[in-house]
Amino acid sequence: MRSLPTPTMLPLSQPNNNNNTILKSRRRQSYKKAVSLHHSFDVECFDVSCKVMLLGDSGVGKTCLLVQFKDGTFLSGSFISTVGIDFRNKVVDIDGTKIKLQIWDTAGQERFRSITRGYYRDADALLLLYDVTNKTSFDNIRAWLTEINEYAQEDVVIMLLGNKADMSGDKIVRREDGERLARDHNVAFMETSAKTGMNVDLAFMAIARDLKMKKLRKPDEPAFNVAEYIQQENTVKVGGCC
Repeated sequence: MRSLPTPTMLPLSQPNNNNNTILKSRRRQSYKKAVSLHHSFDVECFDVSCKVMLLGDSGVGKTCLLVQFKDGTFLSGSFISTVGIDFRNKVVDIDGTKIKLQIWDTAGQERFRSITRGYYRDADALLLLYDVTNKTSFDNIRAWLTEINEYAQEDVVIMLLGNKADMSGDKIVRREDGERLARDHNVAFMETSAKTGMNVDLAFMAIARDLKMKKLRKPDEPAFNVAEYIQQENTVKVGGCC
């Protein structure tokens, strides 16, 4: 009995790198149009305008942190990483003063770093993020701080954030390590979670309060201390009020 030839199995659809590239390009264009439309309607009165930048390696949660602060939601699932740079505005009230935070979300990939550096010069504040479940992102913080010292204003406000703190089971970078690094570089520090919202508002509001004091402080007023403010707010949260 003659055996039949083994049929060749073909996939239903062959992967096409060109099609994938086109699809990604279209998604980016759609995203940029949506962001542009969002910005066009994002108009609100304010007293002081401040530029805040989010920095850190790709994947540490910069975009998620921004969306959580701006919209109170979490970007679940997969999404396209920030390409180049993007921004959103939010006006917050600090003791009756309207502070407009123009928050710039930057790409963490090395190929976009030259673009990001160009925006350092006029930034009022920098939020520098690492992922508490990713040791490399923490180790790279020193390189980011070197760039900041080279390109940013001398009096720029810097805050170090250990993001994804909700993932306690996967945590690699200890809180104490973040605190030590922050002390070494004389910057404020806290752990955050863009998913649960933990300390997200506090981080931005502390920055806004500091920038308000810098821009409007009278000569006889004491300087604002971000680290002390954060500690006081966390003490109130834990201890409650009488």
